[in-house]
Amino acid sequence: MSNVRPILIDTDTASDDAVALIMALRSPEVRVEAITVVSGNVPLGQAVRNALYTAELCERSDVPVFAGAERPLLREPEHADWFHGKDGLGDMNYPSPTRCPEPRHAVEAIVETVQGHPDGIELVTLGPLTNLALALSRAPYVVDNISRCVVMGGNPCCVGNVTPAAEYNIWCDPEAAAIVFRSGIPIELVGWQLCRGEANLRQSDIDAIRVIDTPLAHFAIDCNRVAMDANRRQSGEVGIALPDPVAMAIALDPTIAVEASNHRVEIECASELTRGQTVVDQLNVGRDDRNRGRWSSAGTGAGEAKVIWKIDIARWKALLMKRLAGTVD
Repeated sequence: MSNVRPILIDTDTASDDAVALIMALRSPEVRVEAITVVSGNVPLGQAVRNALYTAELCERSDVPVFAGAERPLLREPEHADWFHGKDGLGDMNYPSPTRCPEPRHAVEAIVETVQGHPDGIELVTLGPLTNLALALSRAPYVVDNISRCVVMGGNPCCVGNVTPAAEYNIWCDPEAAAIVFRSGIPIELVGWQLCRGEANLRQSDIDAIRVIDTPLAHFAIDCNRVAMDANRRQSGEVGIALPDPVAMAIALDPTIAVEASNHRVEIECASELTRGQTVVDQLNVGRDDRNRGRWSSAGTGAGEAKVIWKIDIARWKALLMKRLAGTVD
């Protein structure tokens, strides 16, 4: 199909990442050229194993999986197994995948894959931005081939999920995020807040997915069992919060984002209090004469991004259900 869009997914594969991978691997409107894996939610080896296992569940052994950065650029690794389970997939004791990752490093794979698409390729990042930052630093010329980059990360609402000021993916490696945001690639920022409230999978949604009664449908719920409990303990919300699948839904169907605007976004790298905060210049005050010299100060990284503020929740859930059921309309 000539209208199938090529995408590359970078992930720190845990429970919500796995559901996002399922959505992409079962979507006829995109062709997943590669899955690159980064340390984040779980250590790199476990994240690679989870990506391979998820691809096998989708019967997509044709999609190459590449292992990437084992740690952030400058920081010590900080995993989120308390949220996703020790194995990242709800501690369900899933079997080992039957294949291994490709021998090339993920950073090399990103550069080669993007370079191989002169007409443009879309990126979807579901974890810390270490791999992408290293790729852009090594080969800045590939920016011209990236037509779109959907970033699951940040908290433009200023409510954090790892600190009061920051969302995990950006907080984990803020220096990498700063490089990516300064690179000039067309970023669409899908913040953590978009998976909250009614965007959670409620019990009625969970029941509807169970009714599909396929291994993929049950996996999507079961691998998030630890995350569901962690979500309740952290935010008081009852349901499964799925930030990565929300981002993937927007990547697959841009019309799911019903409210968005372009702003400069600054990544805080210098302060431990606000490390990883995505500071969105909503009123564009950084362009005022009185603020010249304050924006993009030392220790920060700023760049333009399209910030998604609101989604069509019913359409996001409908798309998830269709992909888990294997239906297309």
